Amino acid sequence: MMTERDYYEVLGVPRNASADDLKAAFRKLARQYHPDVNKAADAEERFKEVNEAYAVLSDEQRRAAYDRYGHAGVRGPGGAAPDFTVDFSDFADIFGDLFGFGRSAARQRNVPRRGADLQYQVDLTFEEAVFGVEKEISITRDEACRVCNGSGAEPGTTPVRCPTCNGSGEVRQVRQTLLGSMVQVATCPQCRGQREIINTPCRTCNGRGLETRTRQKVVNIPAGVDTGTQMRLAGEGQPGINGGPSGHLFIAINVQPHKFFRRRETDILLDLTVNIAQAALGAEVEIPTVDGPETLKIPAGTQPGKVLNLKGKGVPRLRASGRGDQKVIVNVQVPTNLTGEQRKLFEQLAQTMGAEVKPQERGFLDWLKETLGS
Repeated sequence: MMTERDYYEVLGVPRNASADDLKAAFRKLARQYHPDVNKAADAEERFKEVNEAYAVLSDEQRRAAYDRYGHAGVRGPGGAAPDFTVDFSDFADIFGDLFGFGRSAARQRNVPRRGADLQYQVDLTFEEAVFGVEKEISITRDEACRVCNGSGAEPGTTPVRCPTCNGSGEVRQVRQTLLGSMVQVATCPQCRGQREIINTPCRTCNGRGLETRTRQKVVNIPAGVDTGTQMRLAGEGQPGINGGPSGHLFIAINVQPHKFFRRRETDILLDLTVNIAQAALGAEVEIPTVDGPETLKIPAGTQPGKVLNLKGKGVPRLRASGRGDQKVIVNVQVPTNLTGEQRKLFEQLAQTMGAEVKPQERGFLDWLKETLGS
């Protein structure tokens, strides 16, 4: 058993210390000596001593008796040890650091919290994603009940203060521990921390105060979005809790594939097949673009894989100015079914071109693919 020491000495404060000084000293020492943190042999006794000293000095009447008569002034009848009862809830932050709990569940329950977020997927055509569009969507979410105005009580009745906790949302019980008497704070079992009880619940919302409703909303989709783009509509999600702000609505974009076009960032890719005569002699052909038909000049001698560029015919840059380009990848189609006349013409052409063949030289793209291992 440790020697009985002066309470002011135990807490390390002067005799004129204020209530805040006492509390600060107790918090520091409680963290230092709590047996679950400090494994020293005397940690438990030290913690009891600190708890006892604070229990006396934090109580004005006990402190006055102690200042006047010392330890004898705070002992019970016949010199019995006093009942050192501490309001455990006052130091939730200390024990929350040690054990992972802080404010009581009732207080946490009544803290304003932001509502849950909602997500909605919008499907767009290729052209809608390129140029932007207004889309009407249906949002299903909780809103304040129109009958009870969110109170949860049937019209003509009102919630009443919980008789169990007297409107505090929590109940307190004194229990005996190795540290003495402790006040345990728990959520009120009758009102579940809401401070009020509803005797006659609203028949429309069954006492929730909320009803699920579907609303139509027009959403402006900007030009240049793509699959994976996500838009946030602030405050359009589920309602907040205990007066907190509403959550957000996230619009997830999904772009449907196009019959002709592919997309690479802000460029639009188009595969174009021309016949061998058009590739050899050159030609002007009409091709599709997102802006409508355009005339494209095929240069004479165009080789398979040649990329022709239509500047500014691509996708608008999202959150920036300008547009990408349309890239036309030319494919030369070799005929497989020739008429008699066509075959004669090709034979005449072949005689003028000779029969010599040349091995294909390795090009830069081949070297790059080999280097990158692709």
